[in-house]
Amino acid sequence: MCWAQVPEGYEGTLVVLNKNSHDATFIDLASGEIVATLPTGRGPHELIITSDGRWAIGTDYNGGNSLTVFDVPAAEVVRTIDLSDYQRPHGIVFLPGEEQVLVTSEGSRNLVVVDFHSGEIDTVIPTRPHSSHMVAIAADGETAFTVNGSSNSVSVVDMNSASLARDYPVPDRPEAINTNKSGSEIWVGSNDNEVVTVLDADTGTQLAQWDGFSWPYRVLFTDDERMVVMPDLGNESLRFFDAQGKQELDRMQLTGSRPQGVVLHPNDRTLFLSLSAEDRVAVIDIETREILGYYPTGSSPDGIGYSALVVAEP
Repeated sequence: MCWAQVPEGYEGTLVVLNKNSHDATFIDLASGEIVATLPTGRGPHELIITSDGRWAIGTDYNGGNSLTVFDVPAAEVVRTIDLSDYQRPHGIVFLPGEEQVLVTSEGSRNLVVVDFHSGEIDTVIPTRPHSSHMVAIAADGETAFTVNGSSNSVSVVDMNSASLARDYPVPDRPEAINTNKSGSEIWVGSNDNEVVTVLDADTGTQLAQWDGFSWPYRVLFTDDERMVVMPDLGNESLRFFDAQGKQELDRMQLTGSRPQGVVLHPNDRTLFLSLSAEDRVAVIDIETREILGYYPTGSSPDGIGYSALVVAEP
């Protein structure tokens, strides 16, 4: 096995959060080199990057109680946002316009809207009695969905009124969640029951369900919404689904890797997958299910994001 087999033909920057080393790795895709390693708060988990590639925001979940904001082309930490009043920030998504982020605070049982440029908290949405772990949002920003592991439920959040609208029961200990662009479907992975369930967002009716998982870690839609890709951390595999026909297409075995964070290249067919047990990222063609190569990371990589920009020369 080649540990750092760099695939050809890719440009831009990958930013990867490393949970054990409490830092972020900046990888130049063309060369395969780590061009920067920057500190985060303790226990970084989830990462998002603006569509223009300029800003990356990570959640510092295990002891950090903060957001770390990176300038990607400058490879700098520009701001650490203190969320100590809203502990254990984990799930994070952009609101429309990408000037604000919506973050779960599992410790305080709130959702918080944060202006990541100023560091100011704009809105707090109580999620009690739920300790929400992850969050997904419709493209118009009007409806968000939280997954609540302690109460085995999914909450529908009305963003216009900043309030919980309703809850739906789901199989035990849900963690992974995502929605399609219209917000009409909720895809949820349940760790204890080892299933992934698709719900109608308006009624909570079950539309589909698949078993045979161990830890369905994340749910990722392709941009064209033709396919859904799910890393199964416990079974160390990657599963592929027809998002429209609700059929499983294939699965890849990744024994010994413990796959976690996922993000797509803008070509919508190349997947970057964090392999937490191997301290590297796999590059996968999701049409052919072929591993194209690998990039090195820090210790126990998880949250991952892609930027078309490259780190500027010092």
